[in-house]
Amino acid sequence: MKTPAFFRCSNTPARLAFPALAALSFVASFGALAQSPSAGTLGEVVVTASRNDQLLGSTLLHTTVISRQDIERAQTDDLVTLLQREAGLQRTQNGGLGTVSSVFMRGAPSLQTLVLIDGVPLNKQDASGAVSLEHLMLDSVERVEIVRGNVSAIYGSGAIGGVIQIFTRRAGVAPGAKVAFESGAHGTRKLGASVSAGGADTTLNAGVTRLVSGGFSAINPAQFSNANPDADGYRNTSAHLSLVHKLSKDQRFGLRATRTDADAAYDNAWGAPTDVQSAHTRLNQVALFSDNTWGDWRSRLTWSEQSDTSDAHDNGAFGSNDAYLTRARVLSWVNSVALSGDWLASTGLEWQQQHVDTRSDSVFATPYQKDRLARAAWAGLEAGLGRGNMQINVRHDSVGELGKNTGFLGFSHPLTDTVKITASASTAFNAPPLGYLYAPGFGNTALLPERARSHEVGLQYERGRQWLRATYFDTRVQDQLDYDFVTSKFQNLGLTRNDGLEVSYRASYASTEVRASLTRQDPRNELTGQRLGRRAQMLWSLGVTHTQGPWLLGAEVNGSADRPDRYTDTNTFTTVDTTLTGYTVLDLSLAYRVSPTVQIKARLDNVADISYQTVYGYNQQPRSAYVGLTWTPLF
Repeated sequence: MKTPAFFRCSNTPARLAFPALAALSFVASFGALAQSPSAGTLGEVVVTASRNDQLLGSTLLHTTVISRQDIERAQTDDLVTLLQREAGLQRTQNGGLGTVSSVFMRGAPSLQTLVLIDGVPLNKQDASGAVSLEHLMLDSVERVEIVRGNVSAIYGSGAIGGVIQIFTRRAGVAPGAKVAFESGAHGTRKLGASVSAGGADTTLNAGVTRLVSGGFSAINPAQFSNANPDADGYRNTSAHLSLVHKLSKDQRFGLRATRTDADAAYDNAWGAPTDVQSAHTRLNQVALFSDNTWGDWRSRLTWSEQSDTSDAHDNGAFGSNDAYLTRARVLSWVNSVALSGDWLASTGLEWQQQHVDTRSDSVFATPYQKDRLARAAWAGLEAGLGRGNMQINVRHDSVGELGKNTGFLGFSHPLTDTVKITASASTAFNAPPLGYLYAPGFGNTALLPERARSHEVGLQYERGRQWLRATYFDTRVQDQLDYDFVTSKFQNLGLTRNDGLEVSYRASYASTEVRASLTRQDPRNELTGQRLGRRAQMLWSLGVTHTQGPWLLGAEVNGSADRPDRYTDTNTFTTVDTTLTGYTVLDLSLAYRVSPTVQIKARLDNVADISYQTVYGYNQQPRSAYVGLTWTPLF
């Protein structure tokens, strides 16, 4: 029988799996020596890799989890900073807190990475198509699941690089409350409070956090002399609500909502040193859901709406007042049925209404307003396959007048009781955002969707409290969407490829937790052979936390090799190619448990005061110290 087109693999040599095997063998050997006598299974349960509950060790795609405990130990305020420690993920940021930020997953731009909050997609429909990641703070986050690779067959458009799913806080078994305060460098202050309550049938979790920072200059005036050298401050107020009521052990319904209001100052390299730029952004999301179980049939029906509204003001000679609203309303129905043996079938339907509305008083921009309807149907099958397992997913998406089919096929097979091999082939696509199609002057209604295919092979070691995943991947993207400076329009210009090795490792040895990641990749333009802008070939991270009585000590190292970049000289208007120097940054943290209800925290970021940039001309945080206190009253 002929293999379906979306499952065909290119000639991927078997030797490409050898680096993963070497890395696995090394860490596995080390782990056998350092194994904790009291070790047990990791036991993490994830849902993003297949839309069904799976043990982390059973996922066929390279999946990692950042738990609430990880977030608290990291003492990090924002999501973008937290994500940089994960294998295959690289951040860029145009300055400090609240400035425009991106995360490249396996070298894919933000446009090709799907971000979800409680299952609701966040990607915008304006001419950026990105997500306002810079405004997502962590006090309302329960956990983050990261799935790398093409998963359009599960989630639809945008999931070429992978999926980042954020789960908001949930009510605990017992009632509780928390108040936290933090103060530190750059006039930073943060105050947050949350409460969790409920009984046998109804649970509630709600919280609000206010963060204020005086910041530092986003642009280095030595590189762009026309920028305002003053500090660019940031203010963020974030709130969340989760309310769930159980009708019976098999039926429940609920509401989850988040809201963020953020004010950020930023710099423009094209103005004058006295110009002032600022932006206000509001993120809203609400989801109503119903979970029902009838025997072996589980079903979830969800209606949700998410919106991103922004107003930007620039008082310079080249400035303007601009605003946009991008919104999506989604109705989804997800079902799973346990069949005989180890077989699990899934199916679902989705309806999504996308909207964008822009305003501007600039002579270079014309406001526009557009809507689009997207519909999808998908099916999946998970099954035991001998001693291993298998997963198949197929999906059809209709986005406006565009129709697209995608598929995923993966399997695993154990080599020993602690080591298994995984392999998968998949296809994905990304529909052009409405802004790419219809923005007056530079939109292009003839744009094709980006198309991708990916193959990967991995080895996983899991023993007791140790887990390691080494994955070789090869992803190719056709009809890459980009802005063409020749035609002054968005075009399908690119043909890109990225292949490489990702390694993720977590372990617990007595009172010490270790987490590490390593990425070796080659993201490049297949037409020119050049490496993709701002992408590093090597990324690394190592984190260690140690508990000693009431003390918790932590150290985190994040590093990147050099990256190509380009900028426009503001004097000559010529494009200049440059290289961003590699860096290694060390952060330290500690916490002391004063009593069962009070904990004091402190952290020192960028201990060595390394000067580095993730975007040419834009500063990153210098050495900065913070102290805080949390109070969790007992009920």
